[in-house]
Amino acid sequence: MSYLENIRQHGRNANPFFCQMGIEIVSYDAGTSVLKMQVRPDMHNGVGWLQGGMLVALADEAIALALYTVLKEQEGIATISESTSFVKGVREGVIVAKAKVIKKGRRVAFAEAEVFSDAGEKPLLSRTSAAFAVTAE
Repeated sequence: MSYLENIRQHGRNANPFFCQMGIEIVSYDAGTSVLKMQVRPDMHNGVGWLQGGMLVALADEAIALALYTVLKEQEGIATISESTSFVKGVREGVIVAKAKVIKKGRRVAFAEAEVFSDAGEKPLLSRTSAAFAVTAE
């Protein structure tokens, strides 16, 4: 069963990381996805802010899910590079990652995600750009 079929059938339970982090799937279709996650105190760094890696992880998962919506059967992905710019910190509430595929070629795909506080588009917390190898599974 492919990752996307597993997501369709089992929702977030198809991805153990989603379960561990409390990530909820809002939507995914045609090269886009939206994920959300409640910020918890155990996700904070030593000075009380959401640890930056959590923003990166949520963006990465949203990007991967968006990419899986445009892959052909028997294709997979492997990260080549990923870069995140942190814009603003957050201590509590819900964060939302909105991802989109920029270009999917035969061998490489490019995508990006923005993470926002709450369901709105302000304030922007981070922006992630990534390149993935398109692989044969």
